[in-house]
Amino acid sequence: MIEYIKGELTELTPALATIEAAGVGYGLNISLNTYTSVQGKKDVKLYVYEAIREDAHVLFGFASKREREMFLLLITVSGVGANTARMILSGMSVAELCNAISTGNSRLIQSVKGIGKMTAQRIIVDLRDKIVALGIADELPAGGSMQAPVNNAVRDEAVAALTMLGFSPAPTQKVVVAILQEQPTLHVEQVVKLALKQIK
Repeated sequence: MIEYIKGELTELTPALATIEAAGVGYGLNISLNTYTSVQGKKDVKLYVYEAIREDAHVLFGFASKREREMFLLLITVSGVGANTARMILSGMSVAELCNAISTGNSRLIQSVKGIGKMTAQRIIVDLRDKIVALGIADELPAGGSMQAPVNNAVRDEAVAALTMLGFSPAPTQKVVVAILQEQPTLHVEQVVKLALKQIK
């Protein structure tokens, strides 16, 4: 079992981080939250979950143990696989997700692509007690705004990020442009999070 990988961040996209450690390059699937945490860093440490399947050996990387713990809880819920769990953790922070679970806010969880009403309710029922028991739910969502100049680069990077997460480019661009028209000072990460809640 791999607990974590620490080394030089050689490549980074919103969905994948490549870390070189002892001459080996490890490709780790990441959430948008982890992407934001490691962006701009040279040396990083990502906690690992190994998904061993018949046709593939896939690594998922997390910037914090807390995010990995939440990921592991999510994949215990019927109907939630590893990629769906990553999508949920790209759409909201661990604190926001904990808040949604603890308050029974299934609508917020349903705002993530691919999550229906039944799955959202299962997540709440199955995990409400577990997040408290594991101490994951000891944070409340933190508000905060970042400022960035509006330009085509923000739009293009947001569309590229969403495309890598599996969305079609054309409708994605329409949503991203609409978000930037309403809130022109958003960062790429904020645009992507808003878009994830709007694209169906």
